[in-house]
Amino acid sequence: MKRVFTILAAVLLGFAHAQAKPNVLFIAIDDLNDWIGALGGHPQARTPNLDRLAKRATLFTRAYCQAPACNPSRASLMTGILPSTSGVYLNSQPWRAAMPNAVTLPQHFMKHGYWAGGSGKIYHGPFPDPPSWNRYWPSPTKNKPNDPQPAKRPVNGIPKAAHFDWGPVDVADEKMGDHLVADWVIGQLGRKRDKPFFLACGIYRPHLPWYVPQKYFDLFDAEKLTLPNVPDDDLDDIPAAGVKMAQPQGDHARVLRHEQWRKAVHGYLAATAFADAQVGRVLDALDKSGQADNTIVVLWTDHGWHLGEKKHWRKFTLWEESARTPLMFVVPKGLAKALPGGTLADVRVDRPVGLIDIYPTLLDLCGLAANPANEGRSLAPLLADKNAKWQRPALTTHGRNNHGLRTARWRYIRYADGSEELYDHEADPNEWRNLADNPKLAKTKKRLARWLPNTNAPNAKQRKR
Repeated sequence: MKRVFTILAAVLLGFAHAQAKPNVLFIAIDDLNDWIGALGGHPQARTPNLDRLAKRATLFTRAYCQAPACNPSRASLMTGILPSTSGVYLNSQPWRAAMPNAVTLPQHFMKHGYWAGGSGKIYHGPFPDPPSWNRYWPSPTKNKPNDPQPAKRPVNGIPKAAHFDWGPVDVADEKMGDHLVADWVIGQLGRKRDKPFFLACGIYRPHLPWYVPQKYFDLFDAEKLTLPNVPDDDLDDIPAAGVKMAQPQGDHARVLRHEQWRKAVHGYLAATAFADAQVGRVLDALDKSGQADNTIVVLWTDHGWHLGEKKHWRKFTLWEESARTPLMFVVPKGLAKALPGGTLADVRVDRPVGLIDIYPTLLDLCGLAANPANEGRSLAPLLADKNAKWQRPALTTHGRNNHGLRTARWRYIRYADGSEELYDHEADPNEWRNLADNPKLAKTKKRLARWLPNTNAPNAKQRKR
């Protein structure tokens, strides 16, 4: 009998220990740049839910992706491995084949007693990872539900532009894929479990095409929308490698030719407002679930987005618009040993950090063993003290041997051919004046170059067409 009580006590103790572990609500948004109220990227942005989360969170104002494309950015974040180490630089490279033994972030949590599930876009669409989850909706291999589309496309009148399109879709919110994703996540928040959860919510908008219900377009006065300020000579001091990435004769030329710039800005803002509404629904559900005090919330986006800056659209560059992302954490008081006081409300951290740092940060906050493969650093010291020592620049890589580094003051870019760009953000926050050829700044470039990766792995194999 004594043995039975001993075993029962051990089981109960283990159950209590499991319950003591923090939950994690892991919210990802696709293609969202700094056009949210909390970051001030666009004066007319309507993001009340992201802004209220920022008010209760620690917001990293200088957070940067490791790659300005969906697949390599997400693969890097979810494995903790840099693109320059894995060789996964592009959307066309299956990441799991390149890193067959990588333990993903949710896998690590599952190994330590967590239930891991999710819905929506967490990995790049063509390359889901069923082993990362206990459950995924709609399915482990189809991570995102389909979206309704307008009857006649393209809506914007730009021919042969594929999904580079924008305009209202005549459906209710409830028919939209992101609304269905939020529904599923909300349902999971309302369930009782015998394990702590790692719950992922992947919001697809404002990824193209910007088809969202009319009411989100109606939030804005289309005729009064502010356009990005783009000098005519914006690319004149850029090396050929940078101009090639910008492709000014592609999307930007077509947008101007078809007089769609203001309408495109309208579409992006509307799609962002729709995404914001879905985040708000999930946050409301968390608050109503009774689990908010035991749940760490992290919200991130996979990279930024150009809307004409540098005469470029989309991501796929090493400039600020492509690299900068919203990143915020909420850690309730008394929940994390690494941060016993929790995050203070409405704190802004201005040190440059990377999405690569999310993986080790969550392990640290949840008291889980470190993953030695992680190449990021825990942000817990900065969550505890926004002025904590933090010297490492944020690194962004686009294609093999093309790198951008961001410190609090400088952006330094070196392309594979050795050409360079250097911007002083104190004097030039829009990156309009390339100072790389200024001999007085040679020491600055040399100091920054020490942070470039020593390894530049060969390109991972691309998907067979």
